[in-house]
Amino acid sequence: MKSEEIVNRVANSSIITFDLEKYYTEGERAAIDIKDLLFQGQILREKDLRQYVSAENWQSFENKFVAITCSVDAIIPTWAYMLVAIHVSPFAKKVVFGTLEDLETELFKEKIAEIDWAQYSNSKIVIKGCSKINVPPSLFVEVVNKLRPIANSIMFGEPCSTVPLFKRGKQQ
Repeated sequence: MKSEEIVNRVANSSIITFDLEKYYTEGERAAIDIKDLLFQGQILREKDLRQYVSAENWQSFENKFVAITCSVDAIIPTWAYMLVAIHVSPFAKKVVFGTLEDLETELFKEKIAEIDWAQYSNSKIVIKGCSKINVPPSLFVEVVNKLRPIANSIMFGEPCSTVPLFKRGKQQ
């Protein structure tokens, strides 16, 4: 009985796997939620906010990525977010307005902005779907927007099981 050699066609193909997980920024994340400062859960009083920023241990945010948010439906004046940012910024690695997902999106976008997209010209790309890190869906759209003008084809998933998304037509 003659055994045939098993050939890994995926590994030998010209398909390039684009893994967003490689663009994750390591570091601790933290959120400052202004909802905890609201009077009766609805009203932000300037005096209460100023007491908070004076008493808070801002060093606890040392080297963290920080999102400043309000998770309840309340009218928060813009200056309130700015005041909190002024106090936390000297300690944090980065401060953004929004949720932790907004923070994550911002961190990924910074890394994606550094990519030399020309390396993907005329390539077959698989945007990897499975990840140990929760990648915000908006980042997948961001990557597709960068790749579509230059790639020959774009797929989603794993090289062995993909969903075709885009294929460039034949040039005449």
